[in-house]
Amino acid sequence: MARKKEYIEEEVIEKAMNLFWQNGYETTSMQMLEKAMGINKFSIYSSFGSKNGVFLESLKSYKNKVKSIFDKFQNATNGIDSIKEFFYDSVNIADHDGYQKGCLLTNTYNEFVEKEDELIKEQMDSFMVNLKGLFIEKLRMDPSKDEETIAKQANFLLLAKHGLAAASRVNSKEEIEDYIELIFKNI
Repeated sequence: MARKKEYIEEEVIEKAMNLFWQNGYETTSMQMLEKAMGINKFSIYSSFGSKNGVFLESLKSYKNKVKSIFDKFQNATNGIDSIKEFFYDSVNIADHDGYQKGCLLTNTYNEFVEKEDELIKEQMDSFMVNLKGLFIEKLRMDPSKDEETIAKQANFLLLAKHGLAAASRVNSKEEIEDYIELIFKNI
């Protein structure tokens, strides 16, 4: 007979997500996960299979946390202003209790770009393709832009979003606001 779990998976994944968000995948050890999640290795392996399994569940949890920001962005109809608001929203998420600075998905993308883990790489590639697609959709709302300009600006915005995620971990609010404002002076 299987033992009854003495923890709530969503709660322990939330704790693991914050640990990965703060430290990255490679730096986070199983001992760190045990301590943060408040469960032992046996329970971790039993429920999630591996550190990688915990991480994949953490990514799902993070996506659920930021879903409202992406839904708002996807439904926005103000073109470039919508993109700018998305940039501010993505930085301001760190103002919520228990949230880390930066973006777990961008951090993961940067960490796994050269790695062989196909499941994580697939999720990151999908995230980046979808984000770029949203940038293109919003840029197309400006009838004065041709497709070549839209493609170049979408690439620029994707790179700027990566930079913003990294900068928001260490820079001041004023520096971040200046960065965002300058990005949109160039669009």
